Amino acid sequence: MTTMTEASVREFKMPDVGEGLTEAEILKWYVQPGDTVTDGQVVCEVETAKAAVELPIPYDGVVRELRFPEGTTVDVGTAIIAVDVSGGAPAEAPAEQAQAAPAAAAESVKAEEEAKPPARQPVLVGYGVATTSTKRRPRKGPEVKVPAAAQAVQTELNGHGAPAAVPAESRPLAKPPVRKLAKDLGVDLATVTPSGPDGVITREDVHAAAAPKAAEPAVTAPAPVAAPAAAAPVVSHDGARETRIPVKGVRKATAQAMIGSAFTAPHVTEFVTVDVTRTMKLVEELKQDKEFQGLRVNPLLLIAKALLVAIKRNPDINASWDEANQEIVLKHYVNLGIAAATPRGLIVPNIKDAHDKTLPQLAESLGELVGTAREGRTSPAAMQGGTATITNVGVFGVDTGTPILNPGESAILAVGAIKLQPWVHKGKVKPRQVTTLALSFDHRLVDGELGSKVLADVAAILEQPKRLISWA
Repeated sequence: MTTMTEASVREFKMPDVGEGLTEAEILKWYVQPGDTVTDGQVVCEVETAKAAVELPIPYDGVVRELRFPEGTTVDVGTAIIAVDVSGGAPAEAPAEQAQAAPAAAAESVKAEEEAKPPARQPVLVGYGVATTSTKRRPRKGPEVKVPAAAQAVQTELNGHGAPAAVPAESRPLAKPPVRKLAKDLGVDLATVTPSGPDGVITREDVHAAAAPKAAEPAVTAPAPVAAPAAAAPVVSHDGARETRIPVKGVRKATAQAMIGSAFTAPHVTEFVTVDVTRTMKLVEELKQDKEFQGLRVNPLLLIAKALLVAIKRNPDINASWDEANQEIVLKHYVNLGIAAATPRGLIVPNIKDAHDKTLPQLAESLGELVGTAREGRTSPAAMQGGTATITNVGVFGVDTGTPILNPGESAILAVGAIKLQPWVHKGKVKPRQVTTLALSFDHRLVDGELGSKVLADVAAILEQPKRLISWA
């Protein structure tokens, strides 16, 4: 029996795909032991506290071992896959895997066909639109033991002593958030009847499939136990009253950041209601302008430009508090964050050096930012280094809110719904387009005068957009 030497084996370690991230969850493996990989080939998809990204392997070789199963959270710097880079014939399996070798050899062709994703660019990108199933195939490596609590939950959900078998040829279509929901609820996607277009399984399909399973009586009634952190989400006994979902990934990072911000920076929020009728007219005019053809033109574009001008006129608001060095750090650039709701939770990517962009350039950057976020392809780098943020709660019909600062920033502007309201205009009550703005700021850095000036400048520009020419 031949074995691979240490010199021929390269271990690929979990990288830090963001700034200072310490861990990531393995969402999906695209390769299996015995597969041949090439430099730059995507081998797995992971979710960090910032976003979901795909990891390319940095060398050629044959996969020897996957160190962790899907769903495992791994510390940065830990080896996750071993690859034989000797270039020779695949080494024989270890003694404890000898019995599985014949089956592995017979399955190799099928494994390559099923497991490898479509051709992808060899860079770290967001998860995008999945075209292959994330259903886990039987592994050739050592058996991973499932915690007893997780087995009890699976038993109760299935109503059987063992998880239901998944046909090898079943490849249900579902988006990553739907797959995660199915995984959390213990639902086998192969058993779900799809109702979406082109046979795609929806969240409603998963919930419908979960309800009957949860309603079945369990074979045994195990005593309540505290589920370990890595166990599957715990569903209540009747399965209909409550569901427990582990807090991790983007949701966990958001919660930690908001707690840290709310209890570290003393927040102050000021409000102003403003007539934006002229701004809305300008939006319609820009949509017809040849310079803006093919670009995203909406009220948010002019609101963003107004905030940038207000920051230029009041630069002290563009700062951060350095607690360790007891310093105020003034930023001579503006990385403008735009809060975006995605299937994985709220994220805040930012437009780098937004202060230097013309209005058409800002429109182009906004369109790219929103499109990338909706597709789930926002990179961790795009969410680092923000200096000020806009959150548009008006798209939900909300008048305004009291936003919490992003860590490291001193101001965040909330934009409310734009509504037709009675308004005194030129001495007469007329129907006008009106909205309410709310500016939250760090009172350690920004006093009431400075915060009021910034908010007043934004309001003045939106009321009279021609000020963009004289003030910019």
